[in-house]
Amino acid sequence: MPELLQKKVGIIACSGEELPEGTVTRLAALRVLEQLRPGSTVTICLPLFLAGGEGDRAFAKFYPTITIDGCEKRCAYRGTEQYSNRPAMGIVVTDLIAQQGLEQPQGRRKLNAAGMQAVEQIAELTAAKVDELVGKVWSRREGKFAGEPTLEEAVATCSCGSGIPIQKVIVNGQEMTLVALPLIFQNFFQLGKAPGNEVAHEIMDMVKIYNGMDPVEEAAIGTAVLDAYVQYWRQQEVKA
Repeated sequence: MPELLQKKVGIIACSGEELPEGTVTRLAALRVLEQLRPGSTVTICLPLFLAGGEGDRAFAKFYPTITIDGCEKRCAYRGTEQYSNRPAMGIVVTDLIAQQGLEQPQGRRKLNAAGMQAVEQIAELTAAKVDELVGKVWSRREGKFAGEPTLEEAVATCSCGSGIPIQKVIVNGQEMTLVALPLIFQNFFQLGKAPGNEVAHEIMDMVKIYNGMDPVEEAAIGTAVLDAYVQYWRQQEVKA
């Protein structure tokens, strides 16, 4: 698969509001996103993700994700697995409370001390997994990864602004958006794979990893993708 220029980790928190554990998930996610690892994480909106948010689902196909669920229903984990990829890690608040022998959190709008303790433990666990997934060592003394902005300089971002490239092509007179197409083209160009029927099949194999499509339209999409790659190849040759 092609590699993105900057690896990030998506944090997906449970959106349940009927239990204190749901509040724990959101506060723990915010702590990771805004304070512990703002330069290496983005938030994925679970309701938008489940409703078909293109940017959020595309992000979860490219980047590893960590889900934080409040209870055994594991809505965030299961939704991510169903619509994108299996999360790199799934944390369940009720399980962690039982494993650590913590007191039960209380309060849905304002957590008690036990709830805030759970928030801290889950945030630290999540941050440690982020470090592992990014493949860098976190410097507690400097408060950042090497070469990345400080906590004051970094800003937590949403997955829809994460920079995953898309490109539109015309298929049977209709405009179609294909996730990751520019990145795939870049990858094939760098490998020196000139446009042709064999390369077109290779490109389509990669395109289908990141884009769902009707088999009936696959041939037409393949033709449009090949035409777009021919244009990309010519543009790159001119630049060279």
